[in-house]
Amino acid sequence: MKKKFALVTAYIMLLVWIMAAICVALPFALGTSPLDALLLNVPGDQGNWWHALIGFPFFLSLPMIWLRLRSIKSKPLPSALFKRILWIVIIVSGVGTLFVEGPFLLHLAGTSEAQRLEVIFSGIGIILISGIFLYVSRKKLHPIEAFIIGLTSAYLANAFLCLIVYGEPEFYNQPRSGWYITLVIIIPMLIELTWLLFKKLNAYKA
Repeated sequence: MKKKFALVTAYIMLLVWIMAAICVALPFALGTSPLDALLLNVPGDQGNWWHALIGFPFFLSLPMIWLRLRSIKSKPLPSALFKRILWIVIIVSGVGTLFVEGPFLLHLAGTSEAQRLEVIFSGIGIILISGIFLYVSRKKLHPIEAFIIGLTSAYLANAFLCLIVYGEPEFYNQPRSGWYITLVIIIPMLIELTWLLFKKLNAYKA
């Protein structure tokens, strides 16, 4: 029964991450998709490093889909080199999100105090908690579970930042289907991340 539940959950999360991958090409705000942001194709030719850093984490959905498929088929990860590359991608994404959140920490982003706190706690909070957990549990976690936690945390930290910043009424009348889909898919992602963290913590205590 547990194996069947785990398999159903794996397929559901695979579908969630496929939707996340589709969002890469959908408008998130100002008619601009994460792909546009990464390529600095921003309205008014205002693209800069900030846009590239917030566009990049959305592409974490691609290695996650590949990882989910290998997990469903019970295939091991290919090589130590691949694992290092994937960790580098996760770390670069997480650090990039922290850089983007710098203006919020320094009161330079022009947002309200409530938005500032939301961004800090959702972004830095997720990265900090997951980072500490992964470091402490690095020798006990299964590699695929560790990567799922890492990829999900890096994705969610950036997604929450973007949802909060671009959730203002001024963006309501502009194409942003990607924003709405992301708002929905982060719910199962956050539930799975929380469940994985608590499950492992309880296992270590037992």
